[in-house]
Amino acid sequence: MNNIKFDKTVKPIGYVQSDFKEKFGIPRQSGRAPSAISKIIFYPEYSAQSAFSGIEGFNYLWILFDFSKVENDNWSLSVRPPRLGGNKKVGVFASRSPFRPNHIGLSSVRLLRVENTRENGCILVVSGGDLLDGTPIYDVKPYLPFTDCHPDATGGYADAQKDYKLEVIFPEKLQENFNAEQLNALIESLSDDPRPSYQDDGKEYGMLYGNYNVKFKVKEKTLTVISVDKK
Repeated sequence: MNNIKFDKTVKPIGYVQSDFKEKFGIPRQSGRAPSAISKIIFYPEYSAQSAFSGIEGFNYLWILFDFSKVENDNWSLSVRPPRLGGNKKVGVFASRSPFRPNHIGLSSVRLLRVENTRENGCILVVSGGDLLDGTPIYDVKPYLPFTDCHPDATGGYADAQKDYKLEVIFPEKLQENFNAEQLNALIESLSDDPRPSYQDDGKEYGMLYGNYNVKFKVKEKTLTVISVDKK
């Protein structure tokens, strides 16, 4: 096996359009912000309608993508998952950390519709993604419930934090900057606690979302949005 050589180039087939404009604030996993709408735009050689024939029969898809904002040499054999407080180490292959040897991500998203556009050919409109705007997409595959769903699966150390949520206080005046879909997705993302592992109550944070910088503070388990400013 040591003599086998692999020389295969993997190239993106498209990219993501989403309201998440930076890494900070993106849902920690797909499905954590089910209202978050994204579009997958394909490059011309992959955007023909024939490439998507039959995809409407599936309501969930697997998306393989590139953690494109991670530096190529920035990975290690052990990582500190945020939900373990940033203190406990686990193996990189026992985590979903973006700091991986090949920086490949995998997300399960809901397919809302296929749009056949004049400018970009066929695009996919999906929800529930944890995808940064501009993320390169490597592949799209149907989610098959009879083989991909495992009701007896265990979640390891992540199970202890699966129900963790913050209460979000979002003044109505500040909500006016977003449409209903954006607002729901933003609140879902904030409730997932976007702060880094070493969390400080009372510190002001800001996340870029759509055309706005959303600033907030957290006290105990309540997050309060304090301002929404145009970028």
